[in-house]
Amino acid sequence: MKYIKLSVLIIAFIIASCTKKQSKEIMIASPNNTIEIKFNLLENGEPTYLVNYKNNEVIKPSTLGFDLKDQPSLKEKFEIINTVSSNFNETWQMPWGEQLDVVNNYNELKVELQETSKLKRKLNIIFRVFDDGIGFRYEFPEQENLKEVFITDENTQFNLTGNHLVWWTPGDWDIYEHLFNTTKFSEIDALSKANHPNLGQTYIPLNAVNTPVTMKTASGLHLSFHEAALVDYADMTLKVDTTNFRMTSGLVGSENRDYKVARTVPFETPWRTIQIAEKAGDLIESKLIVNLNEPNKLGDVSAWVKPTKYTGIWWEMHLGKSTWDMSAQQDMTSYTTELKPHGKHGATTENAKAFIDFSAKNNIGAVLVEGWNTGWEHWIGFEDREGVFDFVTPYPDYDLKEVVRYGKEKGVEIIMHHETSAAIQTYEKQQDTAYALMQSLGIHAVKTGYVGKILPKGEYHHGQYMVNQYNNAVIKAANYQVAINAHEPIKDTGLRRTYPNTISREGLRGQEFNAWATDGGNPAEHLPIVAFTRMLAGPIDYTPGIFDIKFDKWKVENQVNTTIAQQLALYVVIYSPIQMAADLIENYEGNPAFKFIKDVGVDWQQTKVLNGEVGDFVTIARKERTSENWFVGGITDENAREMELNFDFLSPDTTYEAIIYEDGVDAHWDKNPTSINIKTIEINNQSIIKMKLAPGGGFAISLKSKK
Repeated sequence: MKYIKLSVLIIAFIIASCTKKQSKEIMIASPNNTIEIKFNLLENGEPTYLVNYKNNEVIKPSTLGFDLKDQPSLKEKFEIINTVSSNFNETWQMPWGEQLDVVNNYNELKVELQETSKLKRKLNIIFRVFDDGIGFRYEFPEQENLKEVFITDENTQFNLTGNHLVWWTPGDWDIYEHLFNTTKFSEIDALSKANHPNLGQTYIPLNAVNTPVTMKTASGLHLSFHEAALVDYADMTLKVDTTNFRMTSGLVGSENRDYKVARTVPFETPWRTIQIAEKAGDLIESKLIVNLNEPNKLGDVSAWVKPTKYTGIWWEMHLGKSTWDMSAQQDMTSYTTELKPHGKHGATTENAKAFIDFSAKNNIGAVLVEGWNTGWEHWIGFEDREGVFDFVTPYPDYDLKEVVRYGKEKGVEIIMHHETSAAIQTYEKQQDTAYALMQSLGIHAVKTGYVGKILPKGEYHHGQYMVNQYNNAVIKAANYQVAINAHEPIKDTGLRRTYPNTISREGLRGQEFNAWATDGGNPAEHLPIVAFTRMLAGPIDYTPGIFDIKFDKWKVENQVNTTIAQQLALYVVIYSPIQMAADLIENYEGNPAFKFIKDVGVDWQQTKVLNGEVGDFVTIARKERTSENWFVGGITDENAREMELNFDFLSPDTTYEAIIYEDGVDAHWDKNPTSINIKTIEINNQSIIKMKLAPGGGFAISLKSKK
């Protein structure tokens, strides 16, 4: 990756260096002075901070600290022994992403603390203030009286200024696949979301929310709380005090130990982040999360990390057209290696070649094949799933090497699939062999899965144990030039900057719920919420592009709750460097709307949010990296809307051919979801047009320069 330093000015100076306790408030502001943090110590020596935006309080005084196993808590009786301020300004380039150039401009304050008690333990707190929000982290410096810490909980407070409107999911330790809820802060009730019947695993121990969690204040200010650079630490949920409008960090734990995090000193925690924006769309444009991560450690990955569109043997299994396993047993009560072909296996050589042919013909660069390897007969339901999956041995009806050879002949890559069934030790033992096989075949991307309760027993998907598993897999895969798209993952915290082979992940309630969920699937408001919540964390493998909205041939009780025009819009709105044309390939044949999927880019030079309100609607424009082409996508919730689009972001003195894919006049997500109108007009940067969106609808526009 190429980094362009515009300016790097680091002015470090000692504000105070003494053994006498300071009570003076310390302030640091953002480069444009709109956001400021004030740090102080209470009378008992407890660290506190508050956040102002344009001189108005956003976060009231909130305390900081830790509870430790077999040691006194590390949260009071502190004095300030030193403070260091600095500022930083650079522009770096994403190897792939929502934009090419990223400005990283912040002011930093490092507060060095030491206990006044006889233990004299030290703790540093580092604040970074950007024009679009803040990040802060704890640093445990090397010291004589603290060599190892076992954190039972982190006591980071976020004291809110009122009963904000909140878009939240429960603080589940095991899965992020809950629907978002829209309530006042005082009405958050995470415990009511326990034991959802459609979740592979779930555990909600407290009234807490997962991050990112987005809020809107009475004055219209938007806030989003998350974390960055989650490395060798537990996922942070936020425990909710609905009476005092307070959130407190609640780390994900384990049943196997009586602490949440074990670390050897010195170390740093992940960043705790608050993005602040007057307009909801500015949350999407913010790059605060990636800016708080370390620069690229892998160097130039362009030869093997390639943004692409893909088709795949996937949706057909969710519909019931075919199966992952070859013998269609799915026997959860006994274990046998006997395989009896039944004729419905999806991952056959013949089927894979059909997807390759279709992809080659339609400007789609890759094909995902799920269910190719042995073990699917017994992959879930057993108490002991270790040793079930083999990540190098294909079923007899799938010739892996021939499929790869055929794909190369047609110019189409194969995306590998590793479903671990959450049997972690099995996957660990086979990772090197599995990645080496991929490397030998020239396969550079894998979709991983972690469905089910974690083995070893007692661990959760979001605890420190699994955070390390996910991150170590990415690092190991890089040694074999393999990129990872993780499902049932740990949440995204911007590590794609440091390890750009982290190409995408799930981490939300995805498209597949529309095929089989017993609660009616994803409602029309789902994605207009996701764009301002989960998407703030990073890329989403949502698998858009379903054209057969009702799929009555396969299932009559389920459907996709959008129009076909919204399915097109998702290629622009819901960002990922890999985008799936997820439907059965026969549903694309002869459909003129498929042209947008063939044309749309996946890697972007610029991104602009044209409008949006959380949970209601959003419109995003993105400029392709490799051309002057722009693509625009807009989506709405269950309400029909009319919106005005201004194209002043286009290059001046340039005329564009605009192909508009819009909801038909009678379109409706339920009553008539496939009604679509396609038209071609000319547009320039002076153009203003009106768009009508049906209930659950949307629009997609491709803009190609006529120069």
